[in-house]
Amino acid sequence: MAGLTTSGNAHPILKDDYASEWMGVEVLALDDGHATVRMTLRQDMLNGFGMAHGGMIFAFGDTAFALACNPAAPRAGQAGSEHITVAAGVDINFLRPAFQGQVLTAVANRRASAGRSGLYDIQIYAADAGAEPAGLAPEGELIAEFRGRSRTISRK
Repeated sequence: MAGLTTSGNAHPILKDDYASEWMGVEVLALDDGHATVRMTLRQDMLNGFGMAHGGMIFAFGDTAFALACNPAAPRAGQAGSEHITVAAGVDINFLRPAFQGQVLTAVANRRASAGRSGLYDIQIYAADAGAEPAGLAPEGELIAEFRGRSRTISRK
């Protein structure tokens, strides 16, 4: 599903996701339990040291997490509008800094699920702008590891 954007065409939860729209998140791939997204770091996403603000990297990883947790279309026998999957808790480890103009790619994968709970790993990579991507493979250096714990709840 390369080339999909936050217009809502890629996934229904992006239709009203103004944070992901502001960040310029682009959806590269979606599947049950998987999402790959990318964005370019802008000046207004930097901290006082001139590197990506940790909150921007976290928010970017959180978008990939949400997309991997929630199917774009309801599964057979599941009512799509009655339940949503949200974060029950997350941990992030920042490994390297990222800088203005670099392209971030987040790859989210479900590791386990049991009942209403799930466990997801999200790797976030940074590459210099203009680097020629090799298909959907993440480019650049691993800058953060994000682990999310999900819970499916009733929509209120």
